[in-house]
Amino acid sequence: MDGAVAELLWSVAGPAVAAGIFGGILAGLLGVGGGIVIVPALYFALSLTPMDPGQVMQLSVGTSLATIVFTSVSSSWGHYKKGAIDFDLLKLWGPSILVGVVLGGILGGIVSGLALIAVFATVAALVAADMVLRKGQDSDTPRSFPKTVWAALGVVAGAISAMMGIGGGTVCVPLLNFLGYDIRRAVGTSAAIGFIIGVPGAITYVLTGLGTPDLPPLSLGYVNLVAAVIIIPLTMTFARVGVALAHRIPRRALRLAFGLFLAVTSARMFWDLFQALG
Repeated sequence: MDGAVAELLWSVAGPAVAAGIFGGILAGLLGVGGGIVIVPALYFALSLTPMDPGQVMQLSVGTSLATIVFTSVSSSWGHYKKGAIDFDLLKLWGPSILVGVVLGGILGGIVSGLALIAVFATVAALVAADMVLRKGQDSDTPRSFPKTVWAALGVVAGAISAMMGIGGGTVCVPLLNFLGYDIRRAVGTSAAIGFIIGVPGAITYVLTGLGTPDLPPLSLGYVNLVAAVIIIPLTMTFARVGVALAHRIPRRALRLAFGLFLAVTSARMFWDLFQALG
């Protein structure tokens, strides 16, 4: 094995295995695609390599999006069998999310890594606050909005998801729940949205990263194949575990679990940003 590849494998193997297991469970449980775990884990692991610190976040985000393509298939299939995917919403929202993903992927590939960390941490904190603090019972009757409003929300959700390297659940689950969707149906539909986000998002990060010097070995643009090969089988396997849990625990508990997890993740990312700026 090439020395550079062996060094990379030594650095990313442990965090990638942990991210694959927990990311897969959370993908099925919360519809988040696993990126909310995978991005921080890869960010930590790749920070230990000799690569340019400014490229660490881009590579973490791009690799996460590539894994989400496969994770979302496993997770959404499990939710589909539970009848928890709204295909009418996918048809309505899919095209605008796709536009947002392309825009967010282009921005994510060219802006500062610190800017991506700031976006990641801020969005996660806002979503966590909404999920934990919002009162009232979940509604089973979605609110009615014009298609133009849905389109605008889709572009925003897609762009933020691509910039953060997540499957969309971090944004889409609380948004759909706020708009009146049952939390389990929001989770299931967001799992399917992860595929819509992952494919164009990963391709965009590959293209924007092509030709970038000093990336780790076996990197295709801003997607590292070593980390992806470790993570993908684990997330696909453990996503089924998360799906089973999502349909057994109470709705309120599911929403609180989502919010508290995001709060912890946001705090960690703000700490990293503070250290980097310091």
